Amino acid sequence: MENKTQPTNVDPREFINSIESEQKRKDAFILLEMFEKVTGEKPVMWGPTIIGFGKYHYKSDRSRCEGDWPLTGFSPRKANLTLYVICGEPNPLLEKLGKHKTGVSCLYINKLADVDTGLLPEIIKHAWDYGNKNFEVIK
Repeated sequence: MENKTQPTNVDPREFINSIESEQKRKDAFILLEMFEKVTGEKPVMWGPTIIGFGKYHYKSDRSRCEGDWPLTGFSPRKANLTLYVICGEPNPLLEKLGKHKTGVSCLYINKLADVDTGLLPEIIKHAWDYGNKNFEVIK
């Protein structure tokens, strides 16, 4: 079974410019620059709303699904900013970050003003390094 979310040719900057909320747009551009700087990668749109950096191949033992997915990235959703930076090991920086929630592989932030943005590059780098070390990275 193939993943429905695939890379597209949409320019991530055009996508961000189409976001209604001015605050979400500003936050998304800050995140875009931050992810680019930390990863050294160009952003790629995955599906209609995910901005990804890098790529790896996964195989799920439970669901027998496999496919490619961004190594890290984010999505400026209506409800919150979703950052794909939670990896298979705990990150103590999250305790100092500020107002946020976490999911299986996601960090949820309402707006960047709610968190210590000085910690975000370190959190992104932690996920990036973990992914490069532990996943089947596609160059």
